[in-house]
Amino acid sequence: MTSRILVAGIGNIFLGDDGFGPEVIRYVPRESVDPRVQVVDYGIRGMHLAYDLLDGCAALVLIDAIPNQGEPGTLHIFEADHENVSTTAGLDAHAMDPGAVFASLNALGGTPPHTVVIGCEVANVQDGIGLSEVVAAAVPGAVRAVQSVVADLLARTVAQER
Repeated sequence: MTSRILVAGIGNIFLGDDGFGPEVIRYVPRESVDPRVQVVDYGIRGMHLAYDLLDGCAALVLIDAIPNQGEPGTLHIFEADHENVSTTAGLDAHAMDPGAVFASLNALGGTPPHTVVIGCEVANVQDGIGLSEVVAAAVPGAVRAVQSVVADLLARTVAQER
C-alpha cells in the first residue's frame, strides 16, 4: 500500500455553498505540504476521483458541503462509513456525491481507503457562484482542520510503516 494521502475538494462551484470543497482547496498551503500528500480540486469529476483512488492511497480526506441539517456554517469532521455505502450505483461520470464515488470505485474493483470527511453545513445551494457569508466564514477553520487531519494521518502512516 502506498503512503499517499489524497486531499480532495468536491462540489459544484455553480451551486452556491456546494462549492465549499473547491473553495477550501484554494487555501490549503501547497508549499509546506508533505510530498506524500496530494491536494486536488475535483469539483464535479466523481469518476476522476474514483479512478485516482484505484491507484491506491493510505487515506482520503474529502472536503465537501453537507446537507443543511443543522446550523449553516457549522463544520463537521467524521470518518466515512464505507460499510453502509450503496453499491448499486453505476458508473456515472458526473456523479460527485461521495456515495456515488465510492460505489463507482467498488464497481471498478477498488476498495475505498480510510476516509475522513470535513464538511460544512450549507445555507444556499441555488444556482450562482460564490459561498454564502456564513459558509465563507467557515473556510479558514476548514483549512486548519485539513492541516490537522493530514498531520494526524501522516503520523499514523509513519507509525504503521514501522
